[in-house]
Amino acid sequence: MAKKVLVVDDEKLIVKGIRFSLEQDGMEVDCAYDGEEALRLVRERKYDLVLLDVMLPKVDGFEVCQQIREFSTIPVVMLTAKGDDMDKILGLEYGADDYITKPFNILEVKARIKAIMRRTAPNPPKEENPKIVEHGDLRLDCESRRLFILGKEINVTAKEFDLLELLVLNPNKVYSRENLLNLVWGYEYPGDVRTVDVHVRRLREKIERNPSEPKYVHTKWGVGYYYQG
Repeated sequence: MAKKVLVVDDEKLIVKGIRFSLEQDGMEVDCAYDGEEALRLVRERKYDLVLLDVMLPKVDGFEVCQQIREFSTIPVVMLTAKGDDMDKILGLEYGADDYITKPFNILEVKARIKAIMRRTAPNPPKEENPKIVEHGDLRLDCESRRLFILGKEINVTAKEFDLLELLVLNPNKVYSRENLLNLVWGYEYPGDVRTVDVHVRRLREKIERNPSEPKYVHTKWGVGYYYQG
């Protein structure tokens, strides 16, 4: 089945170029030119990925991403200005899975889109790993990729789930930020370890009663992160 992508940018030539290139690879592409239109389409249709520019009319990309995260875990890749680290960090804070800097090479865009689709696709359950992990108040369903705390389902992004799943399935094992970046995001991921810190912070805000005194995901100072089993 063809992958469906929503491309959101107010520069119509950029949208046209991306659309043509993705369609050449057999993907179905919808386009939006402002934030309001993007939100409407994401609510009405099912996409495998959203490619989202930061600078948009009506509703900017950060707000669009934040609103998408209120009802969907669809992968979101932000298009940010070249060298603007703050845009990259803000994009991750608002729930983006990845970012691409402008100006970009369309071949890089296609490669990154395919890579993130592979990373965020539900993995077939591995026989050696349990399908459901329960520990105290936390219940992790690895097959349906759902998380419950005290019986209440918690809405997490694909990357947040991948990160938590890795830690939960390896309790008390400390992973460095570099190790987590490679294992969860992949060795080809061009981002830095701040990506891990942002995702851990977002995860704690969702699953911890008091994020500053975590019960589940702990910090080993100077080393990395671990799940306390």
